[in-house]
Amino acid sequence: MNQLSDNEISRILELYKIQRERDRVKYEQRKKDPEFMKKNRERAKKHYEENKHNRVNKYSENKDLQKAKSSYHYYKNKDNLDKFKERFPERYELLKGINYFQLNEKKPSESIKISDDE
Repeated sequence: MNQLSDNEISRILELYKIQRERDRVKYEQRKKDPEFMKKNRERAKKHYEENKHNRVNKYSENKDLQKAKSSYHYYKNKDNLDKFKERFPERYELLKGINYFQLNEKKPSESIKISDDE
């Protein structure tokens, strides 16, 4: 593989930034054009109609997970997580299976040491 020098890498990045800025400006000017707006709406409608079933499938597949998360947060805010575990053991197991509790309960404010007095 080719090894690029730091100068070459910085040049490539600079050219990329310039190109992205040009594209952004071009789009900002173009999006005000009525013909572009019409074509873009038609394209978006077509995409929506063709992929409507994908959206329905996505929400139906994640329905149980969303219910479990919603219930968990409800009982967590009420400080009744024991009731959540009793009433919805299947939802609790679902969240436990994806390690949702470990990801959700980390509080950065508690793990950061502010001063030496603590």
